[in-house]
Amino acid sequence: MTYRPPVSQILLAMQSAGKFGAPHYADLSLDDAQAIISEAGRFAAERIAPLNQVGDRLPASINDGIVTTPPGWRATYRDWCAAGWNGLAGPADHGGQGLPMLMAVGCTELWNSASMAFALCPLLTAGAIEAIAAHACQDLKDLYLPKLVSGEWTGTMNLTEPQAGSDLSDLRCRAERLGDGTYSITGSKIFITYGEHDCASNIVHLVLARLADAPAGTRGISLFLVPKFLPDGARNDLRCHSLEHKLGIHGSPTCAMTYGDNGGAKGWLIGKENRGLNCMFTMMNNARLLVGVQGVALAERATQMSVAYARERRQGSVPDQRAGASAIIHHPDVKRMLLEMRAKTAAARLLCMATASWIDGSLKAKSADDRRLAHARASLLTPLAKAYSTEIAVEVTSTAIQIHGGMGYIEETGVAQLYRDARILPIYEGTNGIQAIDLVSRKLRLEDGETLFDALKSSREGLAIVAGEPLASRIVSEISELAKTLSKAPDSVQSLAAAMPLLRALAAVIAGGYLAESAALAQGGANESEARYFITVELPTAMAAAKSALSGAGILATYDLQ
Repeated sequence: MTYRPPVSQILLAMQSAGKFGAPHYADLSLDDAQAIISEAGRFAAERIAPLNQVGDRLPASINDGIVTTPPGWRATYRDWCAAGWNGLAGPADHGGQGLPMLMAVGCTELWNSASMAFALCPLLTAGAIEAIAAHACQDLKDLYLPKLVSGEWTGTMNLTEPQAGSDLSDLRCRAERLGDGTYSITGSKIFITYGEHDCASNIVHLVLARLADAPAGTRGISLFLVPKFLPDGARNDLRCHSLEHKLGIHGSPTCAMTYGDNGGAKGWLIGKENRGLNCMFTMMNNARLLVGVQGVALAERATQMSVAYARERRQGSVPDQRAGASAIIHHPDVKRMLLEMRAKTAAARLLCMATASWIDGSLKAKSADDRRLAHARASLLTPLAKAYSTEIAVEVTSTAIQIHGGMGYIEETGVAQLYRDARILPIYEGTNGIQAIDLVSRKLRLEDGETLFDALKSSREGLAIVAGEPLASRIVSEISELAKTLSKAPDSVQSLAAAMPLLRALAAVIAGGYLAESAALAQGGANESEARYFITVELPTAMAAAKSALSGAGILATYDLQ
């Protein structure tokens, strides 16, 4: 089916959870936002969406170290850049439009609904731009940012090694000082998204490596800018030696990279020596939000396809309707699944929009106190947005296959691809388990717990719109007690075992509040039905799972898996 950009729902989310009327959005009118989202949706539907199944069936390939992207990829990417989309949120002093994260989130959903494998390339470039803009010296900014912002060059993130995945303390990639301010980089990296491709004339790799005299563990990691082509035009000493064969996102080349076959790739330090992880987290935190947006995007596409199929597919008869086969959309169980898909997708979208709004506030709010508080709220919501949105993406795309029945299991309908593509989302940019540990060990105690308190206060006010004040207060009180229990001993077996279910429950409570506010702004209709369903079904289910996990966590201490 044809992808239909959900422009009205994105704009509604921007206005409700995104607080589009806040002072730091004063330079951007609602008419401007609507025009941007509408045009982005048009490009996504007309140019990018037709590539989705092409990339799945004719994936990126490698021959003698040269990576070729799927048919249509290169031309579409160049047209997309020429239209200015790559520079949407890029720094204005290096050629970008400087639009807020809220706008970037809205457009990122559209690109990824159309084709996540295609949209991964600019997503990584956006992260590279952030890290360079925040931490690199002025010479590197002036040389690399204009080309990255325009999209003429693309960027990557090189963290993972075979022996060092989520735990980077065992990282072995080496850096050696050359005496002229540059460094020689040697080693290997795996799982490098768009580490090599034919869409851009240069690829700027951000590589984590360790100096010989660096401290052990993560305190001894530095970040380096290592371009495919050096400033003088010479080829750097790096290569892609293979592409991974993956469950999904086939169109996106996932590369195994080698640095230093011939002595060492030349790199430039970003930030300070042994402080690379701090620099990389500038890139990773916003990337985690955008991965959550990818989850929203796939859930939206899967829901659209399921509704369209359910309207056309006739099977069985529905009680109280005339004889003959009914469209399956009228069957109560199918209607239940579709409503659940829509409610979860809307909740995840609102959670991501809210996170983006707080990120914007942390940068643009008028007072230092307001910026500090906004940063704390964004820090709390980021693991929720990443983990919750990617979890529901897997669930919603799986449900889409169920609604399609046997045809969903057949590749030609396209929903199987969405399910396969979605499965990476809870894994990359920090597994959802790591997001939960981060939540319990750090984020719940931000500002001495005031950040969580303020978030739940706002949620209670929102939930009361649909659930009523007594029920809203009870829900918030229960999640507060759960959070308090886990944050008291964040490193205990009990807290770590229950961390992910707690994250899911907390995300549901906060998203439920946003859903209720959004329904009120939309003045009821389908939005209110989705809010009521979410608060009545999804939220209690998540709360019960968190309580059960906490109750059963003690068993893990004595359970022997051998």
